[in-house]
Amino acid sequence: MSDQQVDKSRRTWVAIACGAGAVGGVATAIPFVSTFQPSERARAAGAAVEVDISTLKPGEMITVEWRGKPVWILRRTPEQLESLAKTESQVADPNSERTQYPTPEYARNQHRSIKPEIFVGVGICSHLGCSPVSKFTPGAQPSLPDDWQGGFLCPCHGSTFDIAGRVFKNKPAPDNLEVPPHMYLSDTKLLIGEDKQA
Repeated sequence: MSDQQVDKSRRTWVAIACGAGAVGGVATAIPFVSTFQPSERARAAGAAVEVDISTLKPGEMITVEWRGKPVWILRRTPEQLESLAKTESQVADPNSERTQYPTPEYARNQHRSIKPEIFVGVGICSHLGCSPVSKFTPGAQPSLPDDWQGGFLCPCHGSTFDIAGRVFKNKPAPDNLEVPPHMYLSDTKLLIGEDKQA
């Protein structure tokens, strides 16, 4: 065998080995690099949530999840809306001016919503993060005042909120329930997590 034949043979094996190494390196790198991309679950956790409210009847509430938080969507009755004037002087922040949970401009009103009959609020108490329960029936009940107009009660430490999520005075909760950014895509479609200001 001549020296030239040995060199060609060696070069061929070196080229094959390098090519195989490069293919193996790329095959290993692709899964590794893809781990840096957010998972579908992580993307969904921050994504806006579209909700169909066409079947929601007056007095009914549904709960959806947005960013791992429960978001309440309540279609209030005319009587529930009238009760807001009665609780106005009893709540700590009637105009949602506190800044711990900034309320969107379009919800800084008595009903704390874009459409008076539809309340959209995060179902987490501003005190220690417990989840309040709905107490929509007016009147005296355990843990509630005799002139209760309907709203929400946090059973952990007794904070109470009216039907617009406004916290009553002298309660452990320092702030109203959070109103998330939201907007209407149509009369029956609600988008939670985005608004026209975003």
